[in-house]
Amino acid sequence: MFIYTVRRFNLFLITLLILTLVGYSLLRLDPFSPWSQQGYWSGWTVYLGELTHLNFGTNKNGIPVAKELAMVFPATMELCVIAFIFSLLVGIPLGTVAGMKQGKWVDTLIKFVSMSGYSAPIFWVALMMIMVLSLHYQFFPVSGRYDLLYDVKRVTGFSLIDAFLAQGPFRSYALQSVIEHMILPCLVLAISPTTQVITLMRTSVSHVMSQNYIRAARIKGLSNFEIVTQHVLRNAIPPIVPKFGVQLSSMLTLAIVTESIFDWPGIGRWLLDALSSQDYVAIQAGVIVVGALVLTAIILSDLIGAMVNPLVRKEWYANK
Repeated sequence: MFIYTVRRFNLFLITLLILTLVGYSLLRLDPFSPWSQQGYWSGWTVYLGELTHLNFGTNKNGIPVAKELAMVFPATMELCVIAFIFSLLVGIPLGTVAGMKQGKWVDTLIKFVSMSGYSAPIFWVALMMIMVLSLHYQFFPVSGRYDLLYDVKRVTGFSLIDAFLAQGPFRSYALQSVIEHMILPCLVLAISPTTQVITLMRTSVSHVMSQNYIRAARIKGLSNFEIVTQHVLRNAIPPIVPKFGVQLSSMLTLAIVTESIFDWPGIGRWLLDALSSQDYVAIQAGVIVVGALVLTAIILSDLIGAMVNPLVRKEWYANK
């Protein structure tokens, strides 16, 4: 496991170095930038030194980019983590049912819903939810993280935690406002990963159901609940754990569209503003941060998958 971890960490560092080349090249697009006035490789080494100190430079308004990232980063992470948890809570049970009822009407219905959710454009779904649930029925707010009526003091940057830690007689109302503002963006962001989790879980469960130990469990007289909890889930989830990291990383890219539609003050909307103003310093910082998050999610999911599924390590050592 140690060698497997070291190899994955080395892969992370190599990919991150390649990503820094992309960020550094973006800085050199500005002809008036000091980075474009020096040699490529000598400037890149200086650029790496600045990144090790988390110095991303200053934007066109003279504000340190690291300070802006600290403001928008928690909002994106809060949205992605909650949406990812929702996708697992919905996708794993539905995928399990579809895998156990393969070929039956329940399986067909779940596959149809999954394919429909995967095929629907995320911006169209978001606009339809706003039109129906926000504008017509007025169930949920249209945009923002909470009502401006409540003064939620920034402590961690995560609105749920900050609202929970808030003091005063309107604390419960502020927390309710945060939850209401979060429902629609989380639902929209969780659609695509949920359909992927359903597909992955269905394939894995159907493979497990064809194994001999499942037939032996049925012969022993175990109930369906016991078979699912003791055999199916225990053997179906570990092989697909590494693929969960891919779904979490895809959320970071989908968050750019979601945040722009719901006016969510996260890194996605911040990046779009930087692109519209051609702020190359902010753009390269966003590319580095988002890329590092994607790499971290994928590497961690690989390591966790290897911990819960030793067959991954055995296959890797056999093929190296």
